[in-house]
Amino acid sequence: MNWRHPDKNPRVVLAGLLILAVALVDWRVDPPFAFAFLYLFPIMLIATVQPRWQIVLAALICTFFSDYFDPYPFTAAVALPQDILVFTSLAGTGLFSYEVSRSRDRERRHLRELEEENSARRSAEEQLEFLIGSSPVAILTMGTDCLVLRANQAAHRLFGLADGQLTGKSIRSYVPALGRVPLLGETPPNFRTEMQCRGVRSGGEVFLADVFFSTYRTAQGPRLAALVVDASDQLREREETSLEQLMAGSRILVGAVSHEVRNVCGAIAVIYENLVRHGALKGNKDFEALGSLLETLNRIASVELKNSRADAPIGGIDLAEILDDLRIVLEPWSQEAEIEVNWNVPADLPPVWADRHRLLQVLLNLTKNSQRALEHSPVKRMEISAAVHSDAVSLRVTDSGPGIRSTEHLFQPFQQGAESTGLGLYISRAFVRSFYGDLRHDPAVPGCSFVIELAISGLRESDYGAMANHGTHSTLTA
Repeated sequence: MNWRHPDKNPRVVLAGLLILAVALVDWRVDPPFAFAFLYLFPIMLIATVQPRWQIVLAALICTFFSDYFDPYPFTAAVALPQDILVFTSLAGTGLFSYEVSRSRDRERRHLRELEEENSARRSAEEQLEFLIGSSPVAILTMGTDCLVLRANQAAHRLFGLADGQLTGKSIRSYVPALGRVPLLGETPPNFRTEMQCRGVRSGGEVFLADVFFSTYRTAQGPRLAALVVDASDQLREREETSLEQLMAGSRILVGAVSHEVRNVCGAIAVIYENLVRHGALKGNKDFEALGSLLETLNRIASVELKNSRADAPIGGIDLAEILDDLRIVLEPWSQEAEIEVNWNVPADLPPVWADRHRLLQVLLNLTKNSQRALEHSPVKRMEISAAVHSDAVSLRVTDSGPGIRSTEHLFQPFQQGAESTGLGLYISRAFVRSFYGDLRHDPAVPGCSFVIELAISGLRESDYGAMANHGTHSTLTA
């Protein structure tokens, strides 16, 4: 036992002096008095600071002094039992004192540890109470009857109640899905998960709720703890963003279809004019109706996609965040397809002029194309890199696939042999050009490599226009 008393040395010195004092008194005082019992006091003092073997040694020394200064002559029949009795008395008393002292010290240390633990627990509870009370997330605890036991201020604000009114009410009235969560006894002890469900405020307003909950056991029975977050704004933003992407893609699609239909209408119009000049069908009602239909179709096909200033982004975005989002989405795909993805991206990328969601869609389209190209490739490798130039940032997506056989009509819609409608690259380049960038294929790199060029945020409007006109023209005629 590694035990050290803070007053060890003074006590040992005092015990030694007491032993010498008792021995001196025993030596100088004549019978009929015996002072061997006085050795109990230094032995008890030693027992409070010394280990067991030293206590036994001290008892032997005291027994020797008691026998040595005994005025009566030594006889084995009398002195030996007396010495054994003195030694056992001194040693037993010392060992008993040792155990009592150590037990008292253990109790003292245990009490001190309990006080420290209680102090730490009170401090942690105060911090936790402050954290829960000031948290913007609604935090609740429920019992087996689904009644709310405790709720913070954010929970009362979320459900439209005054402070304290939520306690004692059933959670089924506000988050019905939580009322169907099985508690302990029906589920494993560590039941933790999350869900997205509908929540209801006290006034009847419905909102989308992200709920994180877990079950645990207490002395009063099973409990359910839940964190509830209002995700209605995220839902609205997601749906609005999806609608914007749908409308942007639809405009590009309509422009592409109009372009193709206009080409067909042009060819039909030439034939129609030739027949009109021939005069063979002059006066034919069906032929005149065909001309009217052709004119109407030509007007419909004249719808043309143009770059709208309303669609242009209003500021720069953090390109590193876009690439982080791409990594989050891409890594599960690449691991499942056993594709090695190398990232060569500088840490200090400047903000670029782009639309966050459209740029991410373009990157996802390029990486999905690379994933399809690498399905039957013996070497499955993809590299995503970025480079900073004087007025632009270029993103490059390269794969080790077989490459593209013909690039003559690469960015044109409705290509023969393309996946689906062949609009992926067409729409992607239209998205990039909508914020003064460009998307191009680099045939000099082995495999397949696409480069996205983006203007650095902060350039003058004239610089944007120059970049938009440099090698860039209407997306409809691309």
